[in-house]
Amino acid sequence: METLRVQNWSTYLSKPAWLQRLHPFHPRLLDTLRAGYGRERLLADLGAGATVGIVALPLAMAFAIASGVKPEQGLYTAIIAGFLISALGGSAVQIGGPAGAFIVIIYGIIERYGLPNLLIATMLAGVLLFAMGLLKLGGMVRYIPVSIVIGFTNGIAVLIGLSQLRDLFGLKIDKMPADFFAQIHTLWQHRDSFNPWAFALGAACLGGLFVWLRLFKPGTILPAQVVAGRSARVISRVPGPIVALVTLTLASWLLHLPVETIGSRFGGIPQALPAFDLPEFTWATAKQLLMPTLTIALLGAIESLLCARVADNMGDFQRHDPNQELMAQGVANFVVPLFGGIPATGTIARTVTNVRAGAVSPVAGMVHALALLLVMLVAAPLAMNVPLAVLAGILLFVAWNMGEWHEFARLRHFKLPYRSVLLGTFFLTVIFDLTIAVEVGLLLACGFFIWRMSQLFQVERVSADTAPTGDFQDTLPTPPPGVEVFSLYGTLFFGAVGKVESLPERLRAGTSVVVLEMHRLISVDTSGVDALVQLHRQLQRRGVRLIVAALNEQPRSLLTRSGFDTLLGEHGIAPTLAAALEAAHLYADPLSGRPAGSSPAG
Repeated sequence: METLRVQNWSTYLSKPAWLQRLHPFHPRLLDTLRAGYGRERLLADLGAGATVGIVALPLAMAFAIASGVKPEQGLYTAIIAGFLISALGGSAVQIGGPAGAFIVIIYGIIERYGLPNLLIATMLAGVLLFAMGLLKLGGMVRYIPVSIVIGFTNGIAVLIGLSQLRDLFGLKIDKMPADFFAQIHTLWQHRDSFNPWAFALGAACLGGLFVWLRLFKPGTILPAQVVAGRSARVISRVPGPIVALVTLTLASWLLHLPVETIGSRFGGIPQALPAFDLPEFTWATAKQLLMPTLTIALLGAIESLLCARVADNMGDFQRHDPNQELMAQGVANFVVPLFGGIPATGTIARTVTNVRAGAVSPVAGMVHALALLLVMLVAAPLAMNVPLAVLAGILLFVAWNMGEWHEFARLRHFKLPYRSVLLGTFFLTVIFDLTIAVEVGLLLACGFFIWRMSQLFQVERVSADTAPTGDFQDTLPTPPPGVEVFSLYGTLFFGAVGKVESLPERLRAGTSVVVLEMHRLISVDTSGVDALVQLHRQLQRRGVRLIVAALNEQPRSLLTRSGFDTLLGEHGIAPTLAAALEAAHLYADPLSGRPAGSSPAG
């Protein structure tokens, strides 16, 4: 009795079936700590985290300014979201924070809905991201075709580059529009305000970053007269954006160059985190923010999971958990707006830096956030002197590295479907926005997929010398007069039913029995079943008998459940092609070629 009582309590306390199907909340950090986290691993993560924190400083400010918000909002996002994503995420080394891919999206949302509504949309996107992870939808992101990802990534890179031309050329423009053609028109209208000093700083920054990348690329041997030995290794660890930011800011300050700075436009950066502030929320507002919410959630999911896959391939790390990663992204994007932050996701550039700096666990990402906080608290006053043209040069460098421009040159090696999806997504991203681009890209990809699958499906006439062979059937006997055999190959679905519907037009005169050999038919959908039913009725009106043979498991199951086997009657379904031809003898008149017992009129 006591044992029974315990079993009953165990059953009562166990999770219901629907709850068991949800993804458990299990951050990768817990596995790291349980596996044994020693001094050596801690030192490695401390060094990597400090390095990434320094790299994140100029990028966070630059991304925020380009998105149309204050530079400190980018820093808040990098600190808070970076810490939460690493602490709660499903990747060992991914770094989260503001990303270049969000620049165009955030700028457009602020332009149309305002900053308060951006914060609400970000929080709603966080809820959606968490729900996606909880419902185990993380793997669904992998189904987005690579042509769509390349298309919108290159499109966003173009828009980022275009948005930085104002500060690169030092143009006197109060506010840039969000539309692509309007931006070009605005830039052209203000061409007379070109500032050569700003352009010199921006060009020096951009050129210096390319040289720095080339000079200290892994495997590059530096000239002995420049630097050698241990000094080369030390210098190569210094991030290029930091070198550009410090040197060009000093040059601008010492030379008193007449260029716009963070201080002149924004008045500096606070030396503290903002207070908690709950945005005003109403359901009426939430309904208006449906598309911005979906856009932020979709882009955040794609970027974070693509970044995590890149990180998995860079070292001997445990494979990331996509659902846990989405839940962490959801928590971060829900919390960050409460402190004035902007949308966050996984960032490839900082994640790669983290891996190359020797990170071994999520602790490195948490250290990166704390290091960034320390730098902001100590060096915030110095940021007032940073020229905006230098930040523009850094972002142009990011945009160039973000785009996969070589894919355009490779398009000639691919067929029309791939070209159409990639170029369509690219131009729609540039001209309209990311949501429309991805929607149309998915529709194009689905349309071309249906077309390709319909081309694979074939209905071929079979004779004694072309009959398929295999262990599942006997040697094909000679078909009796009036019997025609057709083999179905591929998948009979809604996009391929036309080939079955046109089959009666291919029959020879005097045909009395049609045999459909289906051992190469992989699957059938309900539209395919309906096409077979209509084929049976057409043939029946002509006095022609239909027999199907050698069905695989899925087609047999669906045809049975739909009642098609009953419709065909006795001998209507045969296990092999040979058995079907034997049954055809029962229905074919060898003298006339008509079904036995039919009238001359058929």
